[in-house]
Parts: sequence; C-alpha cells; structure tokens
Amino acid sequence: MPSACDSLIEDIEDMVSSNDPTPHERQTARKSIIPRSRKKKENLSNEELQADSFIPGTQKIWMKTWGCSHNNSDGEYMAGQLAASGYKMTEADLWLLNSCTVKNPAEDHFRNSIKKAQEQQKKVVLAGCVPQAQPRMDYLKGLSIIGVQQIDRVVEVVDEAVKGHSVRLLGQKKDGGRRLGGARLDLPKIRKNPLIEIISINTGCLNACTYCKTKHARGDLASYPIEELAERARQSFQEGVCEIWLTSEDTGAYGRDIGTDLPTLLWRLVEEIPEGAMLRLGMTNPPYILEHLEEMAKILNHPRVYAFLHVPVQSASDSVLMDMKREYCIDDFRRVVDFLSERVPGITIATDIICGFPGETDEDFQETVELVKHYRFPSLFINQFYPRPGTPAAKMEQVPAHVKKQRTKELSQLFHSYNPYDHKVGERQRVLVTEESFDSQYYVAHNKFYEQVLVPKRTEFKGKMIEVDIYEAGKHFLKGQLVEDSKPFTPSIAAPLQKGEVSGLMKVNTQTHAGVAKCTPGYAAFSRNIAKFPSNAHTRIHSLAHLLSLTLTLFFAQYPRPPLQGD
Repeated sequence: MPSACDSLIEDIEDMVSSNDPTPHERQTARKSIIPRSRKKKENLSNEELQADSFIPGTQKIWMKTWGCSHNNSDGEYMAGQLAASGYKMTEADLWLLNSCTVKNPAEDHFRNSIKKAQEQQKKVVLAGCVPQAQPRMDYLKGLSIIGVQQIDRVVEVVDEAVKGHSVRLLGQKKDGGRRLGGARLDLPKIRKNPLIEIISINTGCLNACTYCKTKHARGDLASYPIEELAERARQSFQEGVCEIWLTSEDTGAYGRDIGTDLPTLLWRLVEEIPEGAMLRLGMTNPPYILEHLEEMAKILNHPRVYAFLHVPVQSASDSVLMDMKREYCIDDFRRVVDFLSERVPGITIATDIICGFPGETDEDFQETVELVKHYRFPSLFINQFYPRPGTPAAKMEQVPAHVKKQRTKELSQLFHSYNPYDHKVGERQRVLVTEESFDSQYYVAHNKFYEQVLVPKRTEFKGKMIEVDIYEAGKHFLKGQLVEDSKPFTPSIAAPLQKGEVSGLMKVNTQTHAGVAKCTPGYAAFSRNIAKFPSNAHTRIHSLAHLLSLTLTLFFAQYPRPPLQGD
C-alpha cells in the first residue's frame, strides 16, 4: 500500500500522521522558502491534539489470529508483550489483526475484519503474512503494520497507533548480514493453551512453489540456533508446559543455513523433555526429509516424541508437481511414507492435496485419487486451488471453477468413505490430556500416534498422562475411559500458568523470596519509554530493565522499608 512516501522503502520507522507533508511536498517547498513567523498552535487540528492526549498502555486490545501454528505463536508473543506493557487483552479500543495469506478465504476474513473495525471507529494494527507480502494494497492504506520479523516491537507500533500515528515496521532481522529466524524466543507471551508451547524453529523455506504466497512474506530459510531452541523448551517446561509443537514453513529444511540439521536439533530437544511430556513435529516437505529417514525413524520411535509427521504431497501427478515446482516426484513421497510406516509401526502420516491446480487433467487427478485409496490417510487436508495474486500459478491457464469444485467434492467423499480408527477399539492406550473439546463435553487427549482421544471431563485429568481403554471410534477421534485403579501421571515439572497469564516474566514471592514471574508496573512503564531506541539497543535495554526490576523487587522483599510515622 502506498504510504506518505511514494518510493519503495523496506522498513518505515518514522511515525507518520495523516497531516504530515509528503516528500514531494517538502521538496517543492524548498524552492520557494519565505521566512515568516511561527504559526500559533491553534492552527493544529483537533485530531493531533487529541492524539497526544492518549496514554499508551492503558487501552484495551482485541486480537484475532488466522492461519498456521507459526502465525499462532507470533500472536501469542505479541499478546504477551502488550500485556506486559500494561495493555488489557479483551474487547477493545484497538484491534490487532494477525493475518494468513495461504488462501483467498483467509484474506477475505481479514479484509472484512478491517472494514468492521473501521466502521466501529476502532484503531487498527495489522500483522501477519498478508501485509508483509503486499503492504501497498489499497485496503491497507493508512494503517499501521507490524512485520513478521518485527513482532518484538509490537508495543511500539501499538503505542503510536493509539496516539493516531501510522507506523510500519517491515524489515528483516539480521546479524552481520545474515538473516535471523526472527524475534527473540524469550519474549513474554500469552499461550492460548498454557499446557502447549509452540516453538518456531525457523522461518521461510528453500522452495519456490508457484502457488505459494507465504514465501513472499516469510522469505528464504532462516533458522534459530539449537541452543536457543533448547533454552526455550527448558523455560517452557519450567512454566508447566507438558507438550511442545515445533513449527515453521518447512521443519525438514531446518539448519541448512547454519550448518546443522533437523535430527541434530530433535535429539538435543529430547534431552529437555520431562518424562510423560511430549513433542510434536510440524510440517516437512519430502525433499528435505529424504536424506534423514533413518534418524527420523529413530526419533519418531522415542517415547517422548509423537509418532506423527505432516508431509504435504499436494498432487500424485509428476506433471502437476513439476508445474508446482515442488522439487520431488511422487516416488519420493511414497518412499518417505513406506519407509516410516515400516520403521515406525502405527505412525500417523498427515498430508495435503490441492484440487484443480492449473493444468491438472482428469488423468492427473485420478492419480491423486488412487494415492488416497492406497494409503487411506487418517488425516487429509483437501484444498480447492485458489490463485493468489502475484504468484506464477495465478498467471497460468486455470481449471474451470466447476471442475475444481467437483474434484474437491469427489476427493472429500473418498476420504469420508473409510474409518481409519475402527481397529483401535478395545486397545489400552496412554494418552496426554491437554485440551477441551469444541462442544465442551470432553477433554481432548492424544496417544503416541497423535490420534485424538476424547476422555471424561474430570479436572484432575487436565495436563496429565492417563491410561484409557478405547471403547468407540469415529472418523476423527477415539473415545476412552480411565483404566480402573490406574493413576494419572503428572509430566509437568511445575504448575502451569493460568489461562491469560504472561509467560517469560520473572515473578517474586515476597514471603519466601522464591520464585517465578511477574512484571512490575515500573518495568511496564520503562518498556514503553525506551520503545524508540533502535532494535538492537531496544533488545539490550529490555533485558537490563528486566534484570533491574527483578533485583529491586528482591531487595525490597528482603529489606522492607521501616514503617513511617502515621502508617
């Protein structure tokens, strides 16, 4: 979207209000400068005066996130930083909208939410892949944007948006010219589920798929160092988490930019996982997992790692895969599935399929149908092709809409024609309980193969590993009842945070001097006041402020002031 500046700027860090002159206007004015007395303040607009009267950190913020687990992790970090700075995350004065650019419907929801916020006179800050990929779109005009690699500066952007300014931070995190994985992993966050920590291990990817818009937003591969990820996992377990999800645009490509690989990371993370806690690996594309199949099979057999892998195939036609630039053939995908199925008995392989990609013939589609018939995937994400603006696939000759719909319907009917879990009835399984079902009637647990198991909604089960007998199977779930005389096992090494509580902040118990997180009001105010420092200084100052706040709190807890006269 065009800003006040017409030239292309990668990262606009200035605070631009609606009444500021454009660069063109400033340049024109220089040619005819006439000295004159300064105008009185009454010429300032009411809007400017009103904006300055807002006190950042006192407003309420409503946040909405669309899309993948990587985007959800970004949303958790942004919510945590805002809450730590004093903002209340609830029905609100400002809407923070965290978008997904994978499919048209997700962007449509995002656009409609912006319109709704504006109709209600709400201030708006935008985040996620849509504005990062196309910040100059008309419907984003005049709105503040926080880039996908700038989420550690969300407080700055919101502070300025509250005051009526438009700010855009879209740059990349770099160290000595090398692109980094993103913002620091130890930032405050509010987990949507206090029992589950989502860790982004890298951003971007090494592919150039012709249909993918996410590449425009997340860019090329950039991985976090192994020890930073291990430290994040350790901190999460210390806050009562019992399940970790590893996420990225392609977990299989992890480490190729920093001289390591995914199995090396996973073996390191396994060392940090307490007994009974579990790790779930995110999506990996076939090309980058092929060379690690032996090690991956060993890792997926580990008792603290789910025997689950999400490997998108997209199509079973080599011709279509070539047009997609997926960099593998269907035999590569079959080799991954066959090898892991043999070496990891019972493994769940989830996959994705796009119906109606440009140029897909009836014969191509039938090859995909036969693949699903052969493997009977228990988890299958079926997507009708949507041409995303700016992608090569959008310029290709499109399959007629009615054909795309028919193929999507046919494949969906095939998927729903079989029940993958019927043979599980009668089994005894150990499951980890982490969530509540959508209808609030059950707790949701997962077994070793990350199959969803519904269990009785008893408070003592939440966050526990329990043993159940499976008595019913549905298309997407199993149902289990507690084995008589068995006792729930607690994998967490600490009590989990309360829902909505901020992670990553030091708490102090003034009675025992022990303990574990809480942001002081002084730190929150200090956070806002140093927001205008450059990002590298900003990071260091936050760390120093955090340490200073903790030190002072501990000091006054140990040496309380003497009572004053009249107390």
